[in-house]
Amino acid sequence: MLQPSEYTYNGKSNQPVSNPNTFTPVKTVSAPVEQATIGRSLVIKGELSGAEALYIDGRIEGKITLPDNRVTIGRNGSVQANIIAREVVVMGKVSGNIDCSDRVDIRSEGSVTGDVSTVRISVEDGAVLKGGIEVRSSERKQQNQSQAKAAETPKAELAKAATAHA
Repeated sequence: MLQPSEYTYNGKSNQPVSNPNTFTPVKTVSAPVEQATIGRSLVIKGELSGAEALYIDGRIEGKITLPDNRVTIGRNGSVQANIIAREVVVMGKVSGNIDCSDRVDIRSEGSVTGDVSTVRISVEDGAVLKGGIEVRSSERKQQNQSQAKAAETPKAELAKAATAHA
């Protein structure tokens, strides 16, 4: 059986007649992830801070502070710095301490020399990790804050009592 062609031409015009039964899906576009990249040939010495994700394929010496974002050290990346971030992924070399509020992921080709403090950690087979590891719970951080407030309250009451007796 013959199928109608995609374009049906009316008598006088060469313009195609639109088909009212065609379905055009709605395009969903996700927001692009803002990520800064330090290329292979770049060398940075000093403090690095900001409010976006960072991919390092070059060399950094100093301090990296991105407390609400992810730091990724690429396969060619070399970092001699202390890192403070929400999440750290290591595929290259890191020499320095890592302090993460969420997760540290050391891939099979990655190497870390230094202390790691985090809530979650993943170390793949073949990865190198030389240093101490502190895995803290997110609940413990909240408990420590409430204990500190509770400890301050009796001290304030004792101070008031001491001044009342004097």
